[in-house]
Amino acid sequence: MASGEGRRRHHDLVPLAALLKREMKSEKMEKPTVRVGHAAQSKKGEDYFLIKTDCQRVPGNSSSSFSVFAIFDGHNGNAAAIFTREHLLNHVLGALPRGLGRDEWLQALPRALVAGFVKTDKEFQSRGETSGTTATFVIVDRWTVTVASVGDSRCILDTQGGAVTSLTVDHRLEENIEERERVTSSGGEVGRLSIVGGAEIGPLRCWPGGLCLSRSIGDMDVGEFIVPIPYVKQVKLSKAGGRLIIASDGIWDALSSEMAAKSCRGLPAELAAMQVVKEALRTRGLKDDTTCIVVDIIPPDNELPPTPPPPKRNKLRDLLSFRKSSRDSASKLSKKLSAINIVEELFEEGSAMLAER
Repeated sequence: MASGEGRRRHHDLVPLAALLKREMKSEKMEKPTVRVGHAAQSKKGEDYFLIKTDCQRVPGNSSSSFSVFAIFDGHNGNAAAIFTREHLLNHVLGALPRGLGRDEWLQALPRALVAGFVKTDKEFQSRGETSGTTATFVIVDRWTVTVASVGDSRCILDTQGGAVTSLTVDHRLEENIEERERVTSSGGEVGRLSIVGGAEIGPLRCWPGGLCLSRSIGDMDVGEFIVPIPYVKQVKLSKAGGRLIIASDGIWDALSSEMAAKSCRGLPAELAAMQVVKEALRTRGLKDDTTCIVVDIIPPDNELPPTPPPPKRNKLRDLLSFRKSSRDSASKLSKKLSAINIVEELFEEGSAMLAER
């Protein structure tokens, strides 16, 4: 009897190769399609961008692919923006331990991004150039989006329900009270530009140097108060997908996040990026470099970009709720979140203190 049961169990076994093939097929079915578009208008020639859709966690393994999108808005020249575009990705990947599975890789990514930003800044400053740059760096791995940023080049998420969420924090001294307090409490001086007669004009700046940003890469001439340590946020989209809009301040000085998202809904990524730039120029004119990347993360059974919300909406399905979640949250929770189009927050940290990261 026991031998018969043993034979039946043996008969039910599935070869390892078949299991692996089945798993890869399942992954392929669940993997979203990524569509990207880019548009720009140049005023100073200091905006640079990066689009790489063929990265692989495991070289030669197509199932380990991920995409990288980034914008670098330079100031005081373009040297820092060019250097960061050429080196930041390699420094981030170099900070990741080898041999990690996908989940462990995603868990290690936030710290690797911090390390990559700091190393890029250190290497650029060693060149003795005074240029600086913002950096908004986005990694898309299936449904997980990880964003690291310094400066004011914003990344927003537009979901199918019409909710718009920022995945970055603007590091502008004029608007960011926490960053202003950090600089002044560290001994830095924050104030406006003084002109003849004592009048003050323009946005709040950090002195010495006069930079209106509190975080950047480069800027060796502005002192230790301006740091390259990024705000990092990692979220997991529902299976409904979503649209990312990544842009330099040439866009955001003209359009709110909601206006940018609304202006291009229903358009494919390439046309959407062009439309956002067009709307910014129509609103404000070409007063700065204006660069936009649109990334659509599309469910495998739906090739359409996010559409405008209908007049009457199901409030539950439209809910966009960021939830603090530990790394070992149960898979059942993730499935429930995906089912009702909720974006799950996996990680968020914005401290400017390297020891806390």
